[in-house]
Amino acid sequence: MWKSARSGAALLCAALLASACGGGEQAGTDTQPEERVKLSYGVWDATQQAVMQELAAEFTKTYPSITVDVQLTPWVDYWTKMKAAVSGGAAPDVFWMNGPNFQLYASNGVIRPIEEQVDTSVYPKPLVDLYTYEGKLYGLPKDMDTVGVWYNKTLFDAAKVKYPADDWTWADFKEAAARLTDAKKGVYAVGAQLTSFQEYQYNTIYQAGGYVISPDGKQSGYADPKTIAGLKFWTDLIAAKQSPDLKTMTDTTPLQLFEAGKLAMYWGGSWNVAEFGKNDYTKDKVDVAPLPKGEKQATIIHGVANVVSAKTEHPAQAWAFVKFLGSKKAAEILGKKGPIPAYNGTQQDWVKAHPEWKLQTFLDSVAYAVPYPVSKNTAAWQEAELTHLTKAWTGEVPVEKAAADLAAAMNDLLAKE
Repeated sequence: MWKSARSGAALLCAALLASACGGGEQAGTDTQPEERVKLSYGVWDATQQAVMQELAAEFTKTYPSITVDVQLTPWVDYWTKMKAAVSGGAAPDVFWMNGPNFQLYASNGVIRPIEEQVDTSVYPKPLVDLYTYEGKLYGLPKDMDTVGVWYNKTLFDAAKVKYPADDWTWADFKEAAARLTDAKKGVYAVGAQLTSFQEYQYNTIYQAGGYVISPDGKQSGYADPKTIAGLKFWTDLIAAKQSPDLKTMTDTTPLQLFEAGKLAMYWGGSWNVAEFGKNDYTKDKVDVAPLPKGEKQATIIHGVANVVSAKTEHPAQAWAFVKFLGSKKAAEILGKKGPIPAYNGTQQDWVKAHPEWKLQTFLDSVAYAVPYPVSKNTAAWQEAELTHLTKAWTGEVPVEKAAADLAAAMNDLLAKE
């Protein structure tokens, strides 16, 4: 999983601009085995550190002259540290990249395009598209995640509500939400969270037939009536008291409420498997269903890619490592111990690891998945999303006005990219 980089956009952009245009020729396949090289590899997830070290060791078996130092920086500090490393010319040789930051790094020449011919058909197309900029691929997908509805079977049973069907709709969801809400017990149907657009608003926007940003990255979609309908899906739940209000969800997150048995449903990702599997309350009380269908079926797909620094002193070796990380062999190792591998056909080990849950749901939804919406400076307009939509979530202004104001602000920001 990743979380949106919603601050420091201007400083990050300046740092990237200052550090662009360095670093030699594009890596090929020759790894110069006579030269002993130690690559640095930047990652942000402590739960994946061990499997990343295992993959690094496996790579060294094939290339004995190349060792890899896996460098963990927790997510909260990762992009701040990366900005400093980039501006100082000391970025890791290879590092994790996410969708919201990708175009900023690619457009400023901080990471290398992949110039060698690569078979991208082995990865989900939305992920390949996500890491392609101006017709060039810059990263090989490592993993992927989609979004579903985690639900509390105990609360569903208590309310005598049938578990969600694979083909359920918005109408079905709203009917269930009304029946699952129990004010006397302090139980809500769902938490209409505002700060996690990947799990919430972006999904309903696309399900309603709307869009966040135009395909060319130049126009906001927030003024579109269908986009507004996707936002109202959530504010209507708050108004009906089927979701806690924004203040309550700020004090106690929907994830915490779900794990305390106070939410019947939680819109979450495939990454929640690790969390719910270790939580004493959820591990034997929950399951997962597809997101309900609106005008369309849609779920946001995202995933980490491995990229090569433009200033690496070892481009050939770094590329060899990225290519290994994007291979079937690496994906098979990752699938047993990490998130869903991006390499098509290798995900079943991940599903089998938790037979108690319908994890195939997350794989099946790739067929109708929508790439995470991004532009050159995603973080800038994500700040605007929070600024304007908070007023709609609190009821200070109608959703239509908040969305119109957001569209205007977002268009101004996009015009400056």
